[in-house]
Amino acid sequence: MSIKKLFPILLLGLAVLTGLDSAAIAAVGQPEPWQLGLQDPVSPVAVEGQKFFNLLIWLMTIITVIVLFLLLYVLFRFSAKRNPVPSKTTHHTLLEVVWTVVPVLILLVIAIPSFRLLYFADRVEDADLTLKIIGKQWYWTYEYPDNGNFTFDSLMIDQETAVAEGKNRLLDVDNPVVLPVDQNIRLIMTSDDVIHNWAMPSLFIKLDAVPGRLNETWTRIPGEYAGTTLYGQCSELCGVNHAYMPIAVKAVTMEEYEAWVAKAQEQFASADLPSAVSVASAE
Repeated sequence: MSIKKLFPILLLGLAVLTGLDSAAIAAVGQPEPWQLGLQDPVSPVAVEGQKFFNLLIWLMTIITVIVLFLLLYVLFRFSAKRNPVPSKTTHHTLLEVVWTVVPVLILLVIAIPSFRLLYFADRVEDADLTLKIIGKQWYWTYEYPDNGNFTFDSLMIDQETAVAEGKNRLLDVDNPVVLPVDQNIRLIMTSDDVIHNWAMPSLFIKLDAVPGRLNETWTRIPGEYAGTTLYGQCSELCGVNHAYMPIAVKAVTMEEYEAWVAKAQEQFASADLPSAVSVASAE
């Protein structure tokens, strides 16, 4: 077998090794050049997601090796040179049972942890904080209903400015989301126009923001990541500037978060209607 044909198999084996310890290759909260495997898991859901990812990689590798061995064996054992008179066998009951039952068992091995992870990511119990995320063409709007209901827009900073200031091009924004560590945070997502997708790899979140609908998930950032900024991007093709609506989440301590909230309540306008407008509407 040529090197060209073996390359995908070698690459898959390398992915297994790197997938077991992505931290050696991926930076926290953002992608790295030549990265293989997932980003560092930063939330409980991400930790479980990485375990599931590693399980799938091992299964894929084992299946690939077995199939490769069978192909090589068939090529060697049943070549025209060794079998001038080919066999006329058309059925083999045991073989047919095996290749029906084994895939079913493999799917069961995948399904059980898959559903467990799905329900773990979907449940939101005893949330300490709620963040509402609204996708727009082409930026994100965030609301903090538990902290005075203030709201702000988050847009990608100019690429030249990002390079000049040493920030991440296409990832840094003017107003990042600020979230406290060691808190259960409910995330509610919707959209004002088309379908967007709020994707944050290090938190293992990739959820659609759909007009007229609220989708919900949760996350929790451990205290060791205080001061870290996590990055993501819209992952649903939403128009011409789809590639230019990044996500930045800054993890801070509770004391820093309370100080930021006090400042943000003055800096950003409230999501509620002004009292004059409310009175006029009531009349």
